[in-house]
Amino acid sequence: MKVSVHAVNFTVDKKLVDFVQERMDKLEKYYDKVVSADVFLKVEKTSEKENKVAEVKINVPGDDFMVKKQCKTFEEALELSAESLERLLLKRKEKISSHI
Repeated sequence: MKVSVHAVNFTVDKKLVDFVQERMDKLEKYYDKVVSADVFLKVEKTSEKENKVAEVKINVPGDDFMVKKQCKTFEEALELSAESLERLLLKRKEKISSHI
């Protein structure tokens, strides 16, 4: 799967990009028709500790799924986003297989 990482208002390090790629690749075992993923990492300018935002948009044939999570770390936000996407992809897979 093609994964694009977009960092907003900061520079992203290689370790985080590798983590994103690895985590997004795991989504393919839930639904194998995922075309690509766009991951937007942002730092909100707030006084709260939970100021890291991960927005993940994945493209599947005929649909796009978008998940946004805000946490203390990007890894945590990505993990929560990926878990939400896993549920969405499983629902999609069940819906398509029930129509066949």
